[in-house]
Amino acid sequence: MKDEQFSELLDSVREAGKIMRGELQPSRVFKFPEPDVKAIREEIGFSQSTFAALIGVSLRTLQNWEQGHRRPTGPAKVLLRLVQSDPKSVIQNLHSHHLPPS
Repeated sequence: MKDEQFSELLDSVREAGKIMRGELQPSRVFKFPEPDVKAIREEIGFSQSTFAALIGVSLRTLQNWEQGHRRPTGPAKVLLRLVQSDPKSVIQNLHSHHLPPS
């Protein structure tokens, strides 16, 4: 790594530390709405157990999301967004051979 690149990286790390400590505001913030898990599941007409199996989470996890006790994060959030935007494709490509016939 060249000295200039290392210096830029070090500056970025220092800036991130200041942001984390609340000493500096981030230059931009990305906010994504929380997925409404129950509405997504109901829109495609799946039971809780079938939907949980489709997206690879436990039934209890799905229930916690739907009741607002917990929120999906990371890959689960992305997967829910995909299901919401194109349920037919996602269902076709995810565990379709494991789902009971409709």
